[in-house]
Amino acid sequence: MSDVAFAPAISPRPPQRRRRWRLSVGTTAAYVAAIALAGVVILPTLFVVISGFRTTPQLNESAVALPDPWVLDNYRNILSSDDFWRFLGNSLFVALIATGMAVVFGAMAAFALSRYEFRFREGFYTLFTVGLLFPIGVATLPLYLMLRELDMLDSLWGVAIPEAAFSLPVTIVILRPFMRAIPTELEDAATVDGASKLTFFWRILLPLSAPALVTVSVLAFVTSWNAYLLPFLVFTDVNNYTLPLGLASFRGQYSEDTAAILAFTSLSMIPALLFFVFAQRRIVGGLTGAVKG
Repeated sequence: MSDVAFAPAISPRPPQRRRRWRLSVGTTAAYVAAIALAGVVILPTLFVVISGFRTTPQLNESAVALPDPWVLDNYRNILSSDDFWRFLGNSLFVALIATGMAVVFGAMAAFALSRYEFRFREGFYTLFTVGLLFPIGVATLPLYLMLRELDMLDSLWGVAIPEAAFSLPVTIVILRPFMRAIPTELEDAATVDGASKLTFFWRILLPLSAPALVTVSVLAFVTSWNAYLLPFLVFTDVNNYTLPLGLASFRGQYSEDTAAILAFTSLSMIPALLFFVFAQRRIVGGLTGAVKG
């Protein structure tokens, strides 16, 4: 009988080890993607903020460099300007009104669409969902004509109300699944205790929906804060300008002073960034609850 050499059998990698290897690779890739995305977002912001501490000749000499020396005049001059604080006040008024209206009316609509059974309920919800695909740029001319008929041109309310209306679809789309996921047993128990539908809404449902409410508030606030087209059409008086319009007029007035423009841009970003930073933990919870619902 001829000798036959048998190669030793190679045992396959254990399934548990394979899973750990895949998880390790996936986690590493996720971290690399997150760092890359953070770099894309943070580095331009840092460039704008730091460049505000330089002079325009320094920027012309070397666009990317640390200030040497650090110049505070750009920020000091803008903070001492009455125009900047007026633009800031107008932006805060419009953004807060638009956010408040979007959240209040959106929460009411989401409550009705999530907790009540009525005819064409899903049709109404689909209508709001389709509203996500309707950009404000398409409605600028009808909005302008409507606001002119209502004598709301050059009025802060003439910008805040339409911005709230355009924030309603995303508000309802996020709030409705979140409210729908809250157990009906809570509502039954509240009803047994004598609570009306409105009492359940204000005292139980809204507190439980706090993460989603914070999420839609941040989205509505940032969208209103960054809006440019609608204020540009509505406002002709510079006293009503919001910060995006104020920045555009400042850029036109100081077109040769790049450092001052960058300092103005940096200060314009601060309120929205602070609002987002303080609410970022709630945002994740609100979006997660909306997806699960």
